[in-house]
Amino acid sequence: MTIHYPTLARSIASLTEGETDEVALMATLACEIHHADDRFDWTGFYRVTGPGMLKIGPYQGGHGCLSIPFSRGVCGAAARTGQVQLIPDVDAFPGHIACASSTRSELVLPVWNRAGELIAVLDIDSDQPDAFRQEDADQLAVILHRAFASS
Repeated sequence: MTIHYPTLARSIASLTEGETDEVALMATLACEIHHADDRFDWTGFYRVTGPGMLKIGPYQGGHGCLSIPFSRGVCGAAARTGQVQLIPDVDAFPGHIACASSTRSELVLPVWNRAGELIAVLDIDSDQPDAFRQEDADQLAVILHRAFASS
């Protein structure tokens, strides 16, 4: 199964219409994104809970790391830089945090609220190497913006 982003975007928009609670939005997005594509082995949010600190939020898949400092790992890099991290081989990423030994590639997007503040990162792991494309990052960024920054 390969993801069809227009259908996913419509489904998420319909499910989240009028919702402003960030945790409710994260839970719904994590579920819908995770089940939209077989490449997605773990899909979830790490919320900004303090200066330089991410804590696990709503997710789908096996257990995730409970806390990730901005200074470590792919999620930390996305939070620290505000830039999407598209990592084809996690073993080649300096400082990668192995929350699951099965993860081979990773896509992490920063999540901004309406005020332009970083509130979380969306982390998607795959047990396949080089599973993600720029199109995935671009389309998911649009979905995140619609859900969190323009509502």
